[in-house]
Amino acid sequence: MDAQTDARQDTQPAALPVADSHDLIRVVGARENNLKDISLEIPKRRLTVFTGVSGSGKSSLVFATIAAESQRMINETYSAFVQGFMPTLSRPDVDVLEGLTTAIIVDQERMGANPRSTVGTATDANAMLRILFSRLGRPHIGPPTAFAFNVPTRKASGVMSTEKGGRVEKNVVRDVVYQGGMCPRCEGMGSVTDFDVSALYDDTKSLAEGALTIPGYSMDGWYGRIFSGAGFDMDKPIGKFTKKQLDDLLYKEPTKIKVEGINLTFEGVIPKIQKSMLSKDVDAMQPHIRAFVERAVTFTTCPECGGTRLSPEARSSKINGKSIADVCSLQISDLAGWVRDLEEPSVAPLLAGLQHLLDSFAEIGLGYLSLDRPAGTLSGGEAQRTKMIRHLGSSLTDVTYVFDEPTIGLHPHDIERMNQLLLQLRDKGNTVLVVEHKPETITIADHVVDLGPGAGTGGGEVVFEGTVDGLRGSGTATGRHFDDRAALKAAVRSPSGELEIRGASTHNLRDVDVDVPLGVLCVLTGVAGSGKSSLVQGSIAGRDGVVVIDQGAIRGSRRSNPATYTGLLEPVRKAFAKANGVRPALFSANSEGACPACNGAGVIYTELGVMATVESVCEECEGKRFQASVLEYTLGGRNIAEVLAMPVTEATGFFESEDALVPAAHKILARLADVGLGYISLGQPLTTLSGGERQRLKLATQMAEKGAVYVLDEPTTGLHLADVENLLGLLDRLVDSGKSVIVIEHHQAVMAHADWIIDLGPGAGHDGGRIVFEGTPAGLVSEQPTLTGQHLAAYVAR
Repeated sequence: MDAQTDARQDTQPAALPVADSHDLIRVVGARENNLKDISLEIPKRRLTVFTGVSGSGKSSLVFATIAAESQRMINETYSAFVQGFMPTLSRPDVDVLEGLTTAIIVDQERMGANPRSTVGTATDANAMLRILFSRLGRPHIGPPTAFAFNVPTRKASGVMSTEKGGRVEKNVVRDVVYQGGMCPRCEGMGSVTDFDVSALYDDTKSLAEGALTIPGYSMDGWYGRIFSGAGFDMDKPIGKFTKKQLDDLLYKEPTKIKVEGINLTFEGVIPKIQKSMLSKDVDAMQPHIRAFVERAVTFTTCPECGGTRLSPEARSSKINGKSIADVCSLQISDLAGWVRDLEEPSVAPLLAGLQHLLDSFAEIGLGYLSLDRPAGTLSGGEAQRTKMIRHLGSSLTDVTYVFDEPTIGLHPHDIERMNQLLLQLRDKGNTVLVVEHKPETITIADHVVDLGPGAGTGGGEVVFEGTVDGLRGSGTATGRHFDDRAALKAAVRSPSGELEIRGASTHNLRDVDVDVPLGVLCVLTGVAGSGKSSLVQGSIAGRDGVVVIDQGAIRGSRRSNPATYTGLLEPVRKAFAKANGVRPALFSANSEGACPACNGAGVIYTELGVMATVESVCEECEGKRFQASVLEYTLGGRNIAEVLAMPVTEATGFFESEDALVPAAHKILARLADVGLGYISLGQPLTTLSGGERQRLKLATQMAEKGAVYVLDEPTTGLHLADVENLLGLLDRLVDSGKSVIVIEHHQAVMAHADWIIDLGPGAGHDGGRIVFEGTPAGLVSEQPTLTGQHLAAYVAR
């Protein structure tokens, strides 16, 4: 009996500990943005890829629901006091979220707009180098702060008081120096600014007539009162100001004045601009301010520090003949070799940590960068990979890593390396969630979640869950197009001319001579860092008739939408005003027509102190954003709120009808439909658009500019496999209409479709910067002289 019992017990599987049963992230009833009450289970400690057309709800599920709730719950573990200093996060619109682990988000957001931030400061490499030079640098000049270009040198004299054991000790000090590394001339910026004063004002006008041409300097408001209170003659043309008056207007130090009984401060125009505008990165400015700065201000390399940002003392201290400025300017792969050659037992742990950090740059394909590169100049893909570096050597396990298209900006050769890094993170016992369109990365997934079937209101559903092989036979848009391969064109177009480039040497380019053909589709290829963007920015952009559409993000508030961004709202407001005999301003939710309860936002935010901010639909306007009286005015039987709720395709037909014929609006809508944005609604906040949607919105807007040459920087960014075919059609239409199209691209479908390919390389950084192939795609495939040729040949052969 006992033997039988033992045998029976042996055949029964041992019960798992309860802790081991938590192997799923369970989502029930997710409704964030366009998600339609979806439920799914995601396996933990596996690599799950989320696919679907752009705008199908991938980011809403992964970032706005799963990752957002994880971060919110972690924040709630802190005390109420600490939470008061943290951003308030509202709970996502979901019924149940179970099995969440700590989420680490690695997104494509640019690395801040602070012009003082560099690759070195953003990754702690500079902090380590400062300690290293403070210990080993000769001559010794001081602590680590003596090598920090953000810390000024300060001198102090006088009485210094120190409290000890209830007694106060006083010492008289003379010229005590607290050594910082900031260059005093450029204040650690690396460049000095020079103002073209003729761009600041029109000297034929008076201040009252609007002589100042600086954005925001209207004399109707407080500025007029301040200038008047500071003693300026408001009716005298600036050209007739005395030298002292003009100097005060432009350069006067902050001075207390009294205007209408109120204490105010007057400051010269130039120092005011330096504080309010030039403290920001140029790329982060609003378009009209950026245009003014580019017109009025020239940035030149600081003559005292040579652009290194560092003081003479910091540059004088050296290790093995190199200063901290010298090593920060090295390519990171070379700097890693320099650190490897340092043998100093007293700082061995520091050298090991620095070595690991620098090797991680090379491992992730960023060895071509230098530590002094401004962080704001990194592309979205480079910024995301730079953020990944701190996680590569992490000992954390059982956390959730969330990636947003980590292959953006990567050559097919580099995608293989990225895939290995994702698998390494998974194999350490982590849950890896990846939003991705590239089949090369989808292929390595353990689990696939496909959202769709369409985009916007036509999406938001889970149309497939399972393995990659299951996806191939699923019949969804992703499944049908998964094995699509663009074929080489049977015949290519003949160029109508050429754009000569001679001696190009921007960044890593090696005195490049190349003729870029015009009147055709020309594709620039090469590994990340090979010099493609340098060739465009240094030698093509800025020429007459050249329109560059880069990857810079659209910056817009919740109030901005496709109608305002594209200029569509202006003719629509005028048409409504004309049809009803009222002012156009009534039909703007940011102006006279705004609902008074929510100020035209459509929602009301309720601050609850340290608790999450509650966002609720405005009860008065029901989210329509306009006053009730404004909604009584119609055009073609629809009010302004109903028009803004229309998708682009519906609005196109509406503005063609006799009752609501607005040719200017129809022209803009046709371009939006042309780039595949027919499903987005005119009033959808820009903050809810995905990366791919924003890129195409920008393309549709800039297509209106009168240019003969269009330069596109990776237009396939964020595009689903099914949409790439539409993009190729759009590029063909642009060329056939007489435009020249130059595309920086890594996607093999675009390469195969090109009339001409210029391949840069052979490597990145100082291993690149040369033209390694010029010719047709067929020639590149048959010769296979480069990495690009090998990958393109493998692609078209499948």
